[in-house]
Amino acid sequence: MASHDLPAEIAAEIHQPVPKWALHRRMYNWVLHWAETPYALPALVVMSFVESSVFPIPPDVLLIPLVLMATTRWWRLAAWCTVASVLGGLFGYLIGFAAWETVGVWIVQNLAHVELVDVAGQKDIALPPYMIKSIGVDRLGGEYLFQVYDHWNAWIVFIFGLTPLPYKLVTITAGVAQVDLAIFTIASVASRGLRFFVVAWIIKTWGPPARVFVEKYFNLLAVAFVLLLVGGFAVLKFVL
Repeated sequence: MASHDLPAEIAAEIHQPVPKWALHRRMYNWVLHWAETPYALPALVVMSFVESSVFPIPPDVLLIPLVLMATTRWWRLAAWCTVASVLGGLFGYLIGFAAWETVGVWIVQNLAHVELVDVAGQKDIALPPYMIKSIGVDRLGGEYLFQVYDHWNAWIVFIFGLTPLPYKLVTITAGVAQVDLAIFTIASVASRGLRFFVVAWIIKTWGPPARVFVEKYFNLLAVAFVLLLVGGFAVLKFVL
């Protein structure tokens, strides 16, 4: 994929000067710049893999310009993203399963930027108040993530794999919770595949204007979808 195939506004964004202190934006532009190189597809695969365990920038950042540059390949790009993300998720699972205290805790606190709290002698993650308020503690299974794993198991992997939450947070904690590995893999394929294929399809269908929509509203829509999905399952579980 040559640089002249890249939409002008994205090329300008890549080369726009960024202050040295704006580390996250510099990293975002570094990810984006791979779209201008012959190594765009390998870069997408690598970043999809590492984002599932350690890297802070989601692969959507690179997926979007690559789909814009080759709309007929949108499903292949989404498939590569999905496969690499799931494999990276298995690596994240391994970190949580075998190295939670030594490596996993550091990643969650320093790369996912999520605060851990002590619950019954175990480091855990407090759920956001809006989730507790909208769904309820009883239906969630508790106020902390590992309590919810006990209640919902691999549904957590599927549901949070769709959201803007760092996916590494889900994969690593699933390893700690010892979610069945086969079920974890199936849930990961379903959630990551749905996310990447929807993003790629939107970009393929509506072109450059869709990029603005995805960047501004996709995460909000994903959260709304998840809340409706969890609420629906909670109601079914309550009724049945």
